[in-house]
Amino acid sequence: MRLPRIFRTTPFRLTLLILALFLSAASAFLAYIYVATAGEARRRTEMEITSEMHSLVAAYDRAGVDAVNQSLIERAASERPFLYLLMNQAQMRISGSIEESPVEKFVGPATWTSFSVTDRDAAGHTLKHPARGLQQRLRGGEILFVGADIGADQAYVNKISTAMQGAGALVIVLGLAVGVLVSRNVTRSMVGLSEVVDAVRNGDLGARAHVRGARDEFDELAAGVNEMLDRLERSMAGHRHAGDAIAHDLRSPLTRLRARLEVAYLEVEAGKGDPTQALAQALEDTDGVLKTFAAVLSIARLQAAGAAPDPVLFDPSDLAANIAELYEPLCEDKGLDFAAELAKDLQARGNREFLAQALANILDNAVKYTPSGGAIMLRVRRRSSGEIEFSVTDTGPGVPDGDRERVVERFVRLENSRNQPGAGLGLSLVAAVAEAHGGRLELAEGPGKVGELGPGLRVALVLPRLG
Repeated sequence: MRLPRIFRTTPFRLTLLILALFLSAASAFLAYIYVATAGEARRRTEMEITSEMHSLVAAYDRAGVDAVNQSLIERAASERPFLYLLMNQAQMRISGSIEESPVEKFVGPATWTSFSVTDRDAAGHTLKHPARGLQQRLRGGEILFVGADIGADQAYVNKISTAMQGAGALVIVLGLAVGVLVSRNVTRSMVGLSEVVDAVRNGDLGARAHVRGARDEFDELAAGVNEMLDRLERSMAGHRHAGDAIAHDLRSPLTRLRARLEVAYLEVEAGKGDPTQALAQALEDTDGVLKTFAAVLSIARLQAAGAAPDPVLFDPSDLAANIAELYEPLCEDKGLDFAAELAKDLQARGNREFLAQALANILDNAVKYTPSGGAIMLRVRRRSSGEIEFSVTDTGPGVPDGDRERVVERFVRLENSRNQPGAGLGLSLVAAVAEAHGGRLELAEGPGKVGELGPGLRVALVLPRLG
């Protein structure tokens, strides 16, 4: 028979486990209390019996057996809660409140015994009470027994035992009730997450878990799931957009490549044209396609790793100086003023290969979009926060505020850059490199509008401080 779902939940099982541990500890504690209470009642009774025995023995030592006999008669007639029996050496009854001794095979030393006494209640019913007694031989050979009815003490101990059992049963009931309540609350919280998971599994990437605002672990889990789903939705949207953009941006170079190959083939068959030039152009177009795919793979590699691979300590100024040496001649050829301000004694941690590629992409964009007569400035510095900043500032047309977040996405190209070669992956790779290093990419306006130039663009790759 399959149990209801609530009894199969982990919180309910944990409640049962905790309840079992608590009951075990409580049982041991209550058992100790019971044993201690019963033992204390027994010790108190034995002390009273011993004191009564000492009193009678003292009377015997002073005045003999007649004095003890007289004392027993007086004490038995009183309301003292003791049972008495005085016997001769042959263990024949002389006097007392009971007829015979409960001690069997008495040989001489003082002997304790437990026995039962018979009584009748007001309705005439026979009752038996537990009793405790001490028997010892007097100096003249007579035998004296003193006992006491411990029924009242035993009833008190039994009440304690009954109360303990009732408390244990109450704890069990309350524990099970709490277990059911906790299980329901946890199940209610988990059902929402399960529904979100099922919805996402069925293709609904817009499903989100409800955050109750309690700021407990379930809210943290729900917020984490929502954040994960947000990133998954953005990633899936990016993949869909990337596929469409690849098809759009690669269609033209692939079409040109096929057309040139076809023309070269026809011209070679006709014995005219320059097949070498056609093949060289085809190789150039092929290189462009391969560069696009290489950039996509680099971005995917960084995003899959989640962090920059093989990070090392390096001098960022030295890295920037090496890149500057490559781009300074390009700027001169295009008529651009190139300058570099590189701070000394800096240190950063990261993957030099990816950072060099990212810095090259930033400079490549600056050279590509800055018109002749403009200027480009490369800087490396430490911010007041301790972060390391690579920045490239140009006097090109810049990027409008509304497009700065969008321009770092894959295959996004603004309208004023459609006539330039490229696939729209340069800043996407830079952003991926920055994120993989725990840093960020910042875009801001350049030096402003000066004549026909400007307002320019300032692109900063910021790395976190060490330590």
